[in-house]
Amino acid sequence: MRAVFFTLLVSALLLGLAVVGVNVFAPGSWFARAAPVCPAAEPIMVGKISVPAGPIAGYCQDRLVNAAHIMNAARAYGIGTRTQTVGVMTAMGESGLEVLDHGDAAGPDSRGLFQQRDNGAWGTLADRMDPVISASNFFKKLVTVPGWQTMTPTTIAHIVQVNQDSQHYAPYWDDAQIVVGALSK
Repeated sequence: MRAVFFTLLVSALLLGLAVVGVNVFAPGSWFARAAPVCPAAEPIMVGKISVPAGPIAGYCQDRLVNAAHIMNAARAYGIGTRTQTVGVMTAMGESGLEVLDHGDAAGPDSRGLFQQRDNGAWGTLADRMDPVISASNFFKKLVTVPGWQTMTPTTIAHIVQVNQDSQHYAPYWDDAQIVVGALSK
């Protein structure tokens, strides 16, 4: 009787997770999400970066375009792929690579890809909502941090963003590497 009950319980749990879109059989994690289905789209150019429809690391073209803007902003500062990846990782952690027009409890005045605050350090609201300008402002501050070239990615992102959790960005590093690698080809 217990075996039947247990089998029914597990079946109901798996069915419930499937209904809400959780792929319990994904490699590496019981609770990983299924990859999104991206709308069909021709690649578009963002500077010299060709941005495909996706998905790449779970991101579709609309978000990948923002990653390309971040990469181009880093290139404009003459900083390399690792630092481009730091920027993409940070925006993943702050906004999921989406230009957000709202903040949260920690920063109700935060806006844009990097959730930059309305404290004068990040420019006007229009600047914070512009992916190119907000990314440029992120890298402008990053390069002023002594030793940024040798810091861990999450440490430098934490220092630039002044995030409460110094490890907040760490889970996004692998996906950021995938995105930057794919867009660098």
